Formats: sequence, C-alpha cells, structure tokens
Amino acid sequence: MKKYILILLCCCTFAYAGLVNGIAIIVNDTPITLYDIDKMAQSKKVSKQKAADILIDEKIYEQELKNKNISVDIFDVDNYIEKLAASNKMNTLDFKALVRQQQNYELFKENIKKQLLHQKLIRKVAAGKLKTASPKDIQIFYNNNKEQYKIANTIDVVAYVSKNKKLLNQLKSNPMLQDKSIMIQNITLKQNELTPQSKYILNSTKVKQFSAIFAQNKNYNMFFIKEKKDIKRLTLDEVKDNIFQNIMKKREQNYLKEYFETLKITADIKVIR
Repeated sequence: MKKYILILLCCCTFAYAGLVNGIAIIVNDTPITLYDIDKMAQSKKVSKQKAADILIDEKIYEQELKNKNISVDIFDVDNYIEKLAASNKMNTLDFKALVRQQQNYELFKENIKKQLLHQKLIRKVAAGKLKTASPKDIQIFYNNNKEQYKIANTIDVVAYVSKNKKLLNQLKSNPMLQDKSIMIQNITLKQNELTPQSKYILNSTKVKQFSAIFAQNKNYNMFFIKEKKDIKRLTLDEVKDNIFQNIMKKREQNYLKEYFETLKITADIKVIR
C-alpha cells in the first residue's frame, strides 16, 4: 500500500512538473513555457497575459537578430566603453573603476551588449529609410527642451570621506548616523575646477540626493547635493551633437516599433494553453 502511494505521489509530481514546464506558446517554432510566463510575470510584476506578450516580443526580436546575422563580441563592448570614457573626459581605467563603484560591472557590460545589438539591428533594417535631423530640427528641439541643457557653475555639497565603504552606505539609509571614522565637510565646488570623475558624479546627481560612492585618494567619498547655483544654459553649439543623437534615436525607435509590429502580425504564433 505504501509502495502504491509512493508511486502515485511520484506520478503526481512528474505530472505537475510537466504542467509547469509545459509549452504554452510557440513563436515561429520557438517555444515559450508556462514556467517562462510565470517567471516573467513575477519579475516584471505584471499579469500573465502581459508577461506572455513581453516574451513573444522578445522571441521575435531574438529571431530577427539571428536572421540578420547580428552579433556583438567583447571587442565591440570594450570599444564602446572606451568611447564612453572619452566622452566624459576620463581614461578608460578610471571610468571602469567609477562604474564598478556605482553598479554591477558585469550587468553594465551586458546592458551595453544589448544596446549594441539594438544599434546594429537599426542600422541594418533602417539604413537609408530615416530622415536625417536638419539644423532646423535641432534648433526646434533645443528651443522646446532648454531646461534639459542647464548646468550649475557652483554646487553646495556635504562631502563625506571614510575608509569604510559600508558606513557610507549606512549613512545613505540613515542620514543621522554619526561615526568618528566619517569625516564630514560642507563645501562649495566650482564646475570649472572639478575633475572629470567628480563632474560626472555631481552633474548626474539631483539636488537633495546622495551621490554614488566613489574611491579617491585612498578613501571612499560621497556627496550630498545641497544646492546647485549660478545655473548656466548651455549654448546650442555646445549641445547640438547631443540633440542630433537624441532626435535620430527617437526616429530609430519609432521606425523599429513599426517594423516589429509588422513582424508580429506576420509571425506564426500558436497559443497551446
């Protein structure tokens, strides 16, 4: 009897596993399982229907990358990182060190890889099909988005310095924390006197927020931005390249959205359960 119950339980377990991992949708011969949908729904905190839609879009995207023979290798990623460092007027080693202090570096590289795959796909499918942003387009964008192109000449901050990185992280959660091993100083920083590293950190941190923790002079450092003053609006000449990229990126996104909507309509999608 016990043996019979054990066999029955095993059968139920296998049946349940088969149900959980059962194929729910097939997209151009690529399966999506019930487990995939549940996992996506939990990860994105969305309904199962929305999760299924996301997964269908992902499969079509992955298939198109394969069909167009698009790939990205480590050299592509390293080259992109070098350009990012140069655009922030930093050498590559310092830039990488700064990124590692602020986030998971492997995840950072993985996101770059995704960006590069996206860019390569856009170049293949949209080549010659997008209208290039004109000087007039750039001027209109600048006039409509002037608030985006402001920079503070002086920044009032509270500077925190410690040998212990964990203490600075604790301070972010508890600003009232007091510890003798944390040196605190109220200072005013001038934009034209900042190092590229400090400029990158301060300009990307909003007022009344803590900056990322970064290493400098054999210590861990962090800023709390009290106030940004003497605000200067960057001229059109200073930002026109950035605006051009923003306009073209938006046009690329719109084109790609329509492109994949068409692919989705023509895809062979079978809903099994």
